[in-house]
Amino acid sequence: MKSPYLKLKSVDVGSVRWTDGFWAERFELCHRTILPSMRRALEDPSNTAILKNFSVAAGLAKGEHRGTNWSDGDCCKWLEALAHVYGVTVDAELDRQLDAWIDIIEKAQEDDGYISTQIQLSDKKRWEKIAHHELYNMGHLMTAACVHGRATGKGRFLKIAARLADYLYGVFQPRPPELAHFGFNPSQIMGLVDLYRATGNPKYLELAGIFVDMRGSQPGGGDQNQDHAPLREETEAVGHAVTATYLYCGAADVYSETGEGALLDALQRLWTDVTARKMYVTGAIGTLHQGVSLRRDPVHESFAMAYKLPSSTAYTETCANIGNAMWNWRMLNISGNAKYADVMEQVIYNSGLSGMSVDGTHFCYTNPLRWYGKDHRLLSHDTPSRWFIHTCYCCPPQVARTIARMHEWVYGLSEAGVWVHLYGGSRLETEWPGGVPLKLVQETDYPWDGRMEITVEAAPEAEFALMLRIPGWSRGAELRVNGEETGEKPASGTYVAVKRKWSVGDTVVLDLPMPVRLIKAHPRAEEIRNQVAVMRGPVVYCLESADLPEGVRVADIHIQRNIVLRPRHHADLLGGVTALEGEACRLPEGNWTETLYQPAEIAKFERVPITLIPYYAWKNRGVTEMTVWMPVC
Repeated sequence: MKSPYLKLKSVDVGSVRWTDGFWAERFELCHRTILPSMRRALEDPSNTAILKNFSVAAGLAKGEHRGTNWSDGDCCKWLEALAHVYGVTVDAELDRQLDAWIDIIEKAQEDDGYISTQIQLSDKKRWEKIAHHELYNMGHLMTAACVHGRATGKGRFLKIAARLADYLYGVFQPRPPELAHFGFNPSQIMGLVDLYRATGNPKYLELAGIFVDMRGSQPGGGDQNQDHAPLREETEAVGHAVTATYLYCGAADVYSETGEGALLDALQRLWTDVTARKMYVTGAIGTLHQGVSLRRDPVHESFAMAYKLPSSTAYTETCANIGNAMWNWRMLNISGNAKYADVMEQVIYNSGLSGMSVDGTHFCYTNPLRWYGKDHRLLSHDTPSRWFIHTCYCCPPQVARTIARMHEWVYGLSEAGVWVHLYGGSRLETEWPGGVPLKLVQETDYPWDGRMEITVEAAPEAEFALMLRIPGWSRGAELRVNGEETGEKPASGTYVAVKRKWSVGDTVVLDLPMPVRLIKAHPRAEEIRNQVAVMRGPVVYCLESADLPEGVRVADIHIQRNIVLRPRHHADLLGGVTALEGEACRLPEGNWTETLYQPAEIAKFERVPITLIPYYAWKNRGVTEMTVWMPVC
């Protein structure tokens, strides 16, 4: 179903495949390791997301509800990941697993369409408390069903989702005031729009719009739940960062079908607030473990005040970071503006991957930008090392479903041509209007190398454009077609259009220089003033104590303004990374036992070799110290 207010549309399921390189490796890891390992975690009775709850609710197993109130939703994210991978691999074992769990979920569903096992298997009443997360569970079920339907062509899961949505329509369409503040983690808005697109039933789009309208519509709401003010009137990103991005994603989905200008205006205001004042250099969001908002509402797992970006106490939940990428993906498709793709890329190479170990089996919930090793003071959901199961298991399946669908974010289509949003070894096979085959092959070692080559294997006779994204961080990009310079001076932060009649064998080569860059923060970001972060291409680097000489602490290291850091690829380090190697300044931090201040003395710096690794790969070598931001010497 065509969404009328999207400038760009996604390619069909199975039209894009990773061929080699960074994302091909991670997709294969997802298929062969992450998904089966995650199933074992979801079957572990000690975990807090439990697949067995569906079996118990279906009457196929004995027991009581185990885990969190949002366990069902996290299990559905895993099912969604299975469906995404099946759409590419057509793996019969994945299909079998999906059919088996869909059969169980169908049996667990109540006659009126309701399903949420933490209610069904307890004495809790329906719609009793927003903290019971019914709508979160239901939204992820609806999205998983729609992905499954697209990937397999089967309709049984969609029928389950439609019965659920019909039930929700009966409950919420009348807008009962007592339910105005429901939908704490509003995945149901995205799920309902997904279902509208899959079925064409206008009730589901209407209900999605109602859930957006409910925010701030009644007294008693608060910033924690983005419920203090109506979304269309909000000027700042506040409250829980996951629920915020899910709300913004849902509102963007509603806009893409309705074209309501007030919604888009609000989303653009909020995007500016997030990216210009509240987002970490890693693309992470959600500073506070707990605190208060500007309107003095208690908040947790939340945005903080503008420019409040501490490193060691950053909450920056993995789910929120990926939610930020999901939101920017939607804004990109609405507008075709490269600034949204830049943020999406900033997340996926940094804070979107840092929540998972490089072997795909262990995870972390928070993603701070500084870690004091064994001396680090642990706050909520901080852990000294990565875990297999956890007290809140929402992040692992969030990572899994994102990796499983990343190929769908690479290309977009419009009447103008084919848009290349992300770079990675891949193959696009789709049809141009009229059923004409279009095949492109992309070869690159991005993000370690900035050279991309796209070869045309099939194309329509009509003229069309290849729209190549020039990242905002890039300077001096060079473009050649069939070996000859085009004369274009590609501007940073835009898409450059290469328009012509294409022939089989035509090649386009884009070279993005990748110098090491020292990044500074806004002067009002006091916690990181007079410090720098290091980036190369889209990758944020960090200093981890495992890479320092014995006896040297991370806190000892200062960066010269003219430091020379040379990239070197290590195939056997942390799953294969390009590290940055050079010589920094060391100023031992000294003795600060029971003292807060000391006289400032001019000290002599020592030279010390350092190796910086990609931030996403830290916390894979035991309990270490780590920092992204380093003082300047």
